[in-house]
Amino acid sequence: MGILDGIVEWIAEQIMYGLDMINTSVLGALGCDMSVFLRYFPAAETMYESFVALAIGLILLLWVWNLFKNFGLGAGSEAEDPIKLSIRSILFILLAYYSDQIVDIALTIGGTPYNWIMTASLPSLDFASFNSVLLTIIGVCANGGVALIVLILLLVLAWNYLKLLCEAAERYVLLGVLVFTAPVAFAMGASQATSNIFKSWCRMFAGQLFLLVMNAWCLRLFVSMVGAFIANPLSL
Repeated sequence: MGILDGIVEWIAEQIMYGLDMINTSVLGALGCDMSVFLRYFPAAETMYESFVALAIGLILLLWVWNLFKNFGLGAGSEAEDPIKLSIRSILFILLAYYSDQIVDIALTIGGTPYNWIMTASLPSLDFASFNSVLLTIIGVCANGGVALIVLILLLVLAWNYLKLLCEAAERYVLLGVLVFTAPVAFAMGASQATSNIFKSWCRMFAGQLFLLVMNAWCLRLFVSMVGAFIANPLSL
């Protein structure tokens, strides 16, 4: 069974080295800073000005249409007050124009707890060392086919951790999409008829920030577990 143990150990080591590489690359791209997003999607910054112009045009269109409903067709139960409508339209034109600065403030607020989590002092993460410790402990207790059980456990561990990393990366990309389409979302708040779209965008934006922080927290918990196991395996 020595050959089988050697093959299983080699496969397990390759899996862990692969996780090391993926972990380093993905964690480097996570965060509430959009610089990495722009590095991979540079067109987003170029098209942002188009979204600002589109947003201002939509607000003006909604403004004129609602005024036409008030003065052209007569005031109805669904008509908005012209003064409140004008104030609201001007306010949301300013919000759409300065949406990048508003979103940056929100990203700074959301990025503060994220940075606290990512910069917390934890044991270093080394999947290869974790694999060696696990194989040593199992090898002392048993041999032969037990190595296959170790390999299966490592595959399950690697697969679930990889899914968590992919989910965190997906949330970062979605957050970038919400950030660079923010002007159009602000435009939807200029009218009562479309204000629900703006509220939904705000909930989605806040939710993605929160979930991104929670993903970082879960990843760091896993890092601390692996680091503690490597440092003192017999205490767990």
